[in-house]
Amino acid sequence: MVRLRMPGELAAGNVLLKVLGGLLLLVGLALLASTENSLLAYRQAAQRHGGEVLDLGSQVGPQSGQYGYMVRVAGPLEVVAPPRDVDFNQSATVPVLIRHVEMFQWREVIVGGVAYYELDWVDRPVDSNRFMHPAGHANPGNFPIEGRQFDAGEVRVGGFRLSTPLLHALPGSARLTPDERALPPNLAASFSKDGDYFTTSAHPQSPRLGDLRVSWETVPVQAVTLVGRLDGDTLVPAADAADGKGYEVQIGDRSLVDIFPDLPVPPELVMPRRAIALLLAALGVLALLWDRRQHISDVLLPVGLGALLIGAVGGAMWLGGSARVSMHWFGLAALGLAVAGWPLWRRHRGGSLPQE
Repeated sequence: MVRLRMPGELAAGNVLLKVLGGLLLLVGLALLASTENSLLAYRQAAQRHGGEVLDLGSQVGPQSGQYGYMVRVAGPLEVVAPPRDVDFNQSATVPVLIRHVEMFQWREVIVGGVAYYELDWVDRPVDSNRFMHPAGHANPGNFPIEGRQFDAGEVRVGGFRLSTPLLHALPGSARLTPDERALPPNLAASFSKDGDYFTTSAHPQSPRLGDLRVSWETVPVQAVTLVGRLDGDTLVPAADAADGKGYEVQIGDRSLVDIFPDLPVPPELVMPRRAIALLLAALGVLALLWDRRQHISDVLLPVGLGALLIGAVGGAMWLGGSARVSMHWFGLAALGLAVAGWPLWRRHRGGSLPQE
């Protein structure tokens, strides 16, 4: 025998269903708000460094749709066109080659108001006219050869070319042992090798005033992590970065959290969380409107209203963060409105049939 439900029981069931529907709707909206707030906080923090960063890792070369984005790439430096010091005919397969020139000169040391003078290697001309006692301590003046930096013609990491600012930001230093056999004849007549130096001293252990010595420093080939804006296949600084730098270069394979410790951790599983929020909202609306169903097509009404609510809330949250993301959300809201309008239009036209 089938037991008929009393009107009071039906009313209580409807109340519980509506409470459940309201809770599901609130949970869905709360999940959406939590996800989008986390994304907004991450994006706003990332703007200080040029914008949201695409983590490309060891990807080989740029792909379509990545132009203009901030990207993170990691891997070993690849020197395609090594630098060369054409004056001394010295070269190395490194990103940067730096020539240092020093002259054996008088320098002044003042201790307790008393001036002392000593001969030493100095990498710039020392103006002896400014000495407290210049007599007997005259320096030769300008260097006949100056220090200089030579950049590689092309350096890449994983297929991405480094622009000049990123190239100059590469860390590390190593001394280069020069190749005496490569010296041009005109300089070989004046310079001889002494360890890691070329020097004009006839007796390197006892240099004389005005002697020169030249050495080379390199930025070594190493594994690095780079963050920069993608311009074609080249990593460049982000000109609009609030930190005034717009790029980052670090040794080794470093994560974004290590590189930018001020960045909040972005939420994981963003799209599944958004989908769950939409599902919860639709189920909540379905529970709230359960007693008003008339036709099987009425299931589209809660789906559409759920999408409308989720899209409207998401779009409103992103209005101040990203116009593009905001428009996507409002597009979802418009689609939800269209879906919800179908069963309402059927009712208005009298095309729905009551359930038995």
